[in-house]
Amino acid sequence: MLEGQAAGSAEMGEPAASGAGRPSFVHLLKVHRELLVCKVRNTQCLIDNLIKNEYFSTEDAEIAAQYPTQADKVRKILDLAQSKGEEVAEYCIYVLQQVADAYYDLHPWLEEIGFRPSEVICDKPVENTDPVSRYHQKLKDELGRDTKFIMSYAQKEDMLLEETYSPNLMELINHNNEKLGSVINLEDLLDDSVGLINEDGETVYVFGDAGIGKSMLLQKMQNLWSKGNLNVGAKFFFRFRCRMFSCFKQDEAMCLKDLLFKYNCFPDQDPEEVFDFILKFPQTVLFTFDGFDELHSDFDPNSIPEICSPNESIHPLALLVGLLSGKLLKGSRKVLTARTGTEVHRNIVRKKVYLRGFSSNNLKEYTKMFFKDDGCRTLVLNQLEANPNLSSLCTVPLFCWIIFKCYDHFHSAFDNHEFPDYTVTLTDIFLLMTEVHLNRIQKTNLLKKNNRSQVETFLSRKDTLVALGKIAHMGMEKSLFVFGQDEITTNFSEQDLHLGFLRAVPQYEGGGDQASYEFLHMTLQSFFTALFLVTEEKVGAKELLKFFAECTTPVTAPPTCFPITWLKNHHPVAEDPFRNKEHFHFTNLFLCGLLSKARQKLMRHLVSPASIKKKRKALLSFFFQSMRSHLKGLTRARLKEYRQVQMMPNFVWMLRCIHETQSEKVGKVVAKGMRANYIKLTYCNAYSADCSAIAFVFHHFQKRLALDLDNNNINDYGIKQLQPCFCKLAVLRVSVNQITDQAIRVLYEELSKYKIVSYLGLYNNQITDIGAKYVARLIEECPSLTYVKIGANKITTEGGKSLAYAIQKSKTMFEIGMWGNQVGDEGAKAFAEALWEHPTLTNVRRARQSGGAMPSSASVHPPGGRPETSVTQGESLAETTQTQSQTQTDRQATTSQSQSHTQRGGLAVALQMQTHVEIREETSQSQTQIHLAFNGITTEGGKSLAEAMKHNSGVKIFWLTKNELDDEAAKCFAEMVKVNKRLAHLWLIQNQITARGAKYFADALQDNTAIKEICLNGNPISQEEAKAFENEKRIVCF
Repeated sequence: MLEGQAAGSAEMGEPAASGAGRPSFVHLLKVHRELLVCKVRNTQCLIDNLIKNEYFSTEDAEIAAQYPTQADKVRKILDLAQSKGEEVAEYCIYVLQQVADAYYDLHPWLEEIGFRPSEVICDKPVENTDPVSRYHQKLKDELGRDTKFIMSYAQKEDMLLEETYSPNLMELINHNNEKLGSVINLEDLLDDSVGLINEDGETVYVFGDAGIGKSMLLQKMQNLWSKGNLNVGAKFFFRFRCRMFSCFKQDEAMCLKDLLFKYNCFPDQDPEEVFDFILKFPQTVLFTFDGFDELHSDFDPNSIPEICSPNESIHPLALLVGLLSGKLLKGSRKVLTARTGTEVHRNIVRKKVYLRGFSSNNLKEYTKMFFKDDGCRTLVLNQLEANPNLSSLCTVPLFCWIIFKCYDHFHSAFDNHEFPDYTVTLTDIFLLMTEVHLNRIQKTNLLKKNNRSQVETFLSRKDTLVALGKIAHMGMEKSLFVFGQDEITTNFSEQDLHLGFLRAVPQYEGGGDQASYEFLHMTLQSFFTALFLVTEEKVGAKELLKFFAECTTPVTAPPTCFPITWLKNHHPVAEDPFRNKEHFHFTNLFLCGLLSKARQKLMRHLVSPASIKKKRKALLSFFFQSMRSHLKGLTRARLKEYRQVQMMPNFVWMLRCIHETQSEKVGKVVAKGMRANYIKLTYCNAYSADCSAIAFVFHHFQKRLALDLDNNNINDYGIKQLQPCFCKLAVLRVSVNQITDQAIRVLYEELSKYKIVSYLGLYNNQITDIGAKYVARLIEECPSLTYVKIGANKITTEGGKSLAYAIQKSKTMFEIGMWGNQVGDEGAKAFAEALWEHPTLTNVRRARQSGGAMPSSASVHPPGGRPETSVTQGESLAETTQTQSQTQTDRQATTSQSQSHTQRGGLAVALQMQTHVEIREETSQSQTQIHLAFNGITTEGGKSLAEAMKHNSGVKIFWLTKNELDDEAAKCFAEMVKVNKRLAHLWLIQNQITARGAKYFADALQDNTAIKEICLNGNPISQEEAKAFENEKRIVCF
């Protein structure tokens, strides 16, 4: 990158010397005159420095400036410099070297002549008056000022970004939404060494739910860059909010230069030279585009040309598409944010980043940052700990900020105010925030605390609330989020604007000095839209439920944010290609909350009780009908012990709405209407607060229930929210959910009370040895528990031993899944003891987690559906409740697939292959498996396992793929093969076994006709050596 390049080097050679032996810089200027005239494009910087050091007079500068062309100006400067002698000529070259940004074309020439300035010249100052450098500094200054503060809901710049921003969980994922790693530093977003999924793409796509912190993330990046603390090699940083592109009329057009300079900041001098630099070095440019889901436009995307010119005037939206796709400024970097569910074509995506929100540790850190007073902070943390429902809402940074600001306000208004200890809904939080807004401008007595009730507060500003509702509703109908000044000033007073519900934003259409306005956040506009629907007497049932129809209307083509011919070959019919429906979902959710029985006391002061009753009746009637219709269309499956139903992501929004109504009647109807006792909610974008809604409905089940929540984002707080369901749960799957030891303790305490759980899925979480010990205690105390999947966690030898000892004591445990942990040889020995003549245990699955991509089970929930393959599918309950037949053809197919995959190597690939086999394997006691693949087991651990297998008659398939077993271990397993006549398949793929080890197995097979195969693919056995065993078909070497 040009940024920060060293200007010179002390080791450069001297230029050509004159006859006197001194370097002749005048000679250099003469000899290379043609090159300098061609390459020097900025004469002003040269002249400024020559004048400042008194090498040029003002008259000299005027003489050079009078020439009409740049080339003639350069010629005159060279003539003047040569006429003034060696020192002036040397200083001219010195300026060309020091101001590297302005004279980047001369870098090769300076290296060629080996220019090294004298001490006299080195002492001379050089000021960079280059337009490019000045514009770079101007961008930094403006970004620094604009991002220093966070706009608070009082519109006062009293919230410093560095004192408010708190990082949340960010995961790098691939196109199948499989985790590739975590973002530790913001530079990781642009670092190709981790998370790169498409070398040809130029856009880092960051997505997450509303309020999760996408805009704050970009603001933090911008602020760090302005301070020089974002080390990504970017010289220019241009930021855009995507909703601005919705403000342009269909016939508007502009060139790329106008888009960059007009909507960021304009160069103070020579904009053409600055723009020329940007075109020549696009790799020095970084863009951020915030809120791609907020685009709404009547612009016809088919009108965008396939080839875009940076100098051609075109619709701004076409410029946006050209930049993101690399048609314009190819090589520049872009960071694009959007809400979950917004699809962006994978051709443009270089990296994909999923924002999960606050973890429990993030929340604690944010609490410490927000509440400076130790006593207040302790009180808040204690109350959050006591109220998991509130804690779950706080995992979303926006909601957390609202809750904390409300708490801070009420703590100052009412000395003993505490968080409520009852279930808090999102509607409660936004009503509370509205109350705080309205109270901020109330005149109060300094000696008397504010004691107005919520009803009195709302009534005092009813007209303002009505006006806010009207404009929010108008915008929501049109999917508009930016409002002109005329629309605002006509309906609101200056005092209304100071309430902080609306905030001023830059005028995007260039209409003078008038400002545009937007709601503080998209969810706030949804809230006021719902408030309008409830409080407006004229709103009938059809209009009341309009946005539910918006969310359920079938699309005529797959959704995408790039319905452009050369990006994706389809075009929605009569559908806005940029529309995202999450704001409609939030409107529906708030509508349900405002019409709940708990809110009627407030609402009846804002609208007639008869209207409230009528609208509530229409809403509940709609729920009963739509839920019946929705449940009828779900995919169902009949398992041996369960009737399974597969829910879709939209069902989670339905559950959220039901929870907002707090209607037990609706909850009972939904639970009864499911007609299933295995509820599959995988990949549904559920987060921790959704567990309150899940528990609200599912606790109405009368019989035992299987609940599958794999691949969501529920974390520890979500587990606490599920407590009302634990007395019904026979099966609980919460794999890939950021669960830690804290949640495992809750599971132990609750599940051990009822002793009915038989299956516990905890794969790929954050469980350590502490959590493993709680699981071990549950195994010991709960005889109903027969299956535990706890692979891909952070369990070491200590935790592995605890689990092994618990299994040894258990008389009912059938399978323990330990893939992806690090129990080592000592752990292997402990499990060997557990296997020794165990009455029921036949499946132990363990794998070592290695670097690089996680197995496909590590996938997070995708925005638009589930990936095609997932390791967790291989752990499905159907695997343990149904007996499947497997033909010899199947076995040959899986063996062949094993060979092809192991030749490619790699943990993720091999585990996918392993899963494929497991899905089809029988797991009844008539055909069972042991999985100890990828576990770093050496000869020592292998000997213990081989000895244990001599005394186990239940295992049919034994996996030891990709360990560190050598010929000595092979000899022990060969001895086991002579004794164990029940084992059918022994897989020792990718170990350290040589031809000598294979010979041990060949000899052992003479005494065993029951075993079907011993797989030695990927071991250091050559094809020539393998010929010695070609008569023994059961030994597979290639």
